[in-house]
Amino acid sequence: MEAGVLVPILVPLGAFAMIFGIVYLTTRERLAMIERGMNPKQYANRPAPYRSLKTGLLLLGAGLGLLIAFLIDNAMHTDHDNPAIYFSLIAIGGGLGLIGSYAIEKKEVLNKEREL
Repeated sequence: MEAGVLVPILVPLGAFAMIFGIVYLTTRERLAMIERGMNPKQYANRPAPYRSLKTGLLLLGAGLGLLIAFLIDNAMHTDHDNPAIYFSLIAIGGGLGLIGSYAIEKKEVLNKEREL
């Protein structure tokens, strides 16, 4: 059997299984919280500090990695594209962005603790 025949069948089944799993696990989590006497709505919308910083630095790092990969690829003047350069430098740039975000968040938390 060809793989092309299975794709239209397996992709919707996988999507349905993923959505069903998320809903099922969320419901079980809420029921467990209620059994323990906790209010699920209180924990549903917890603030996520520094989310925009983390997202911004991740995208900045990935963008810089993509730019560096493009410049390296053009400087090498090869006849074929090397996708490994692009993927690796995007991952490296994104990782450096997340490390930078961690360092900034840690510095802010330490400064807040010193003020108290």
